[in-house]
Amino acid sequence: MRTATIARKTNETDINLSLNLDGGNVSISTGIGFFDHMLNSFAVHGGFGLELVCDGDLRVDGHHSVEDTGIVLGRAFASALGEKRGIKRFGSAFIPMDEALAECHTDVSGRGFLLLDADFDNSAIGGYDTCLTKEFFRAFAVNAGITLHLRSSYGENDHHKTEALFKAAAHALKAAVALSAEETALSTKGTLS
Repeated sequence: MRTATIARKTNETDINLSLNLDGGNVSISTGIGFFDHMLNSFAVHGGFGLELVCDGDLRVDGHHSVEDTGIVLGRAFASALGEKRGIKRFGSAFIPMDEALAECHTDVSGRGFLLLDADFDNSAIGGYDTCLTKEFFRAFAVNAGITLHLRSSYGENDHHKTEALFKAAAHALKAAVALSAEETALSTKGTLS
């Protein structure tokens, strides 16, 4: 079973998360409606089982909740993947959402890195600050040890652009963590860590 359960409590957030890379229940509660919607889309489109409760200091703003969720989800991915033997390692996806198009290319390499090329016209979508998209994906990529290249190629509606990014990441990661017939790590070094 490629699963992980992680609890992380700080002065800013209290997060409990369960992840199953091969599917399962999806239940998300962060207190930020639009972020819940993005994480739900990520889990459903990735085929991941994801149960998450985040109690954060939303009286300040959403930054700590979004970034810390990225940290915990990244750690869960790293734990569930273990030594990464037998995974396809690379994945790419282009996702259109109405007038918006996003793409993601990923390498489950053991080296966390984010390149995000996306511009937003508005500072917020509902109670979600658009600048937090980068904070989430950076925290996720670094803690998962995954290289993520994300681009919002074009679009007019920030909701559509953001959702296309989350769905593109989900589809690319679904392909990258899929199991192959090989039982070794796809690396000339013999390891992905």
